[in-house]
Amino acid sequence: MIQLIGLKRDVKLEVREKFSVIQKRCEKFTKSLKEVCDEVVVISTCNRTEIYFNAKDHDDAMVNKVFDILGWDINLKNYTFHYKSNEVIKHLMDVVCGFNSLILGEDQILAQVKEAYEIALNSKTVHRDLQRLFQTAVTCGKEFRTKSSLYKIPVSSSSIAVNESRKRGIKRFMLLGFGEVGQLAAKYILSSGFEVLYIAVRNPKVVDIEDPRVKVIHFDERIKNYDDVDCIISCTSAPHCVVRKDNLPQKAMTIFDLAVPRDVEEEVYNMENVTVYNIDKVSSIDDKNRKRRKDIMIENRCIVDKHIKEFMDWQKIQSISGEIVNLKKCGEKVYKKRYKTFKNKRHTKDNEKLAEVLFKSTSDAFINRAIDVLKEEQLKGSAEDCMKIIKKIFYVAE
Repeated sequence: MIQLIGLKRDVKLEVREKFSVIQKRCEKFTKSLKEVCDEVVVISTCNRTEIYFNAKDHDDAMVNKVFDILGWDINLKNYTFHYKSNEVIKHLMDVVCGFNSLILGEDQILAQVKEAYEIALNSKTVHRDLQRLFQTAVTCGKEFRTKSSLYKIPVSSSSIAVNESRKRGIKRFMLLGFGEVGQLAAKYILSSGFEVLYIAVRNPKVVDIEDPRVKVIHFDERIKNYDDVDCIISCTSAPHCVVRKDNLPQKAMTIFDLAVPRDVEEEVYNMENVTVYNIDKVSSIDDKNRKRRKDIMIENRCIVDKHIKEFMDWQKIQSISGEIVNLKKCGEKVYKKRYKTFKNKRHTKDNEKLAEVLFKSTSDAFINRAIDVLKEEQLKGSAEDCMKIIKKIFYVAE
């Protein structure tokens, strides 16, 4: 049974970060979960942690196993939900199209879901059901964004952070981290007027931006350059705080903490002249295009429903896959028996007559059996339903 353990929508950041799975540990946890599940995919972003898995067991004991493997506090179980079967399918399709994002219609989630699926593929933790589900979801997300033209009004935590800083007249920035979120933030900063952008990373070679105003520095050099900027956008995958009160200059500063777990320590929030936006505060900022995106998404909801039905139909067919295999085996028996006869008599004078006899014999093998079944069902009083099926199978050949 396909299942999902995730965090409820109204869970606060302080609790969410206790469930976060650091990106570089996703593969390790995915493989560990595979020991108790048939299939598993782990999605972990700044706003969600979701474990998709396929397992025979679907009770509380199974949930407890997942908590234990991930090192989650079982006392926080009430902050999570446990979906099964169709609930999971609908949820993932909504997620990949941005319906369930804190920032409605945000354009990062599709890439994040795709990345989680690729990690599972590389770890060999998906094969049939979850593989098909995530392939369908990614296709759904792409079609939804293309046909709804949401890409023309992109929004993300990065774009909101940069737009908010522009409202404050900020032109001197520092980026901590250059993953997907950091790259988006850099893109938005570069698209408008700014004086300087420091990008602090562990490996400066990963940044390839040719602009004299952009200074790529090693992560350890960030502190000595704080005094030269007015805004810090932090989006690392560190499991600990990287922006500390003791390291910040005594000056007005705006800090956006887009990471989960948080990059900015609590003491920074109480500093004079320092304004800190965590990911929840950023997500709550009502950007000017929110209503427009919402209307467009509702208009294109039919795309999501189409892909939900497509996957559910595939599941129904899979439930009879064993019988389909058996039918093919029966067909092989019929033709192989007659092919053997043909091989033994292929040198006879009248090959056309032999072919006619063999073809008729093949036809009779199925027609005679259908007639026998129809007679049996007539005696039971259910010949009408039986005849409908027989017509679908045989009358198409007319």
